[in-house]
Amino acid sequence: MNRPEAKLQGEWADYLRARDWFVKSTHGNMYQQGFPDLFCCHCGFGHRWCEMKIIKNLHFTPAQLETFPKLCAFGSGVWIVTDQLPFANQYELVTRRKPNWYTFLDIWK
Repeated sequence: MNRPEAKLQGEWADYLRARDWFVKSTHGNMYQQGFPDLFCCHCGFGHRWCEMKIIKNLHFTPAQLETFPKLCAFGSGVWIVTDQLPFANQYELVTRRKPNWYTFLDIWK
């Protein structure tokens, strides 16, 4: 993972933990290709997969393009967290809105 995404991931994980979330980072090794960066659980909000993206370099790997739709089809959404919005705004998206990963696909631009 590149440094800006790693920094964003750490900051987002800390933000969630301060709000009583359990957060587990995936390692991104060959056995976890396509999985989002963080698995997050909260007693009130349930579970969330969060993928960190830096807007200026935003792209999905082929493994993500294969895995994200399957996760959603089987009831586990994927939320994109970016460097563009304050965490308070993104927290609202992650806790109150439907999964948003597909809105970042080129087809929607």
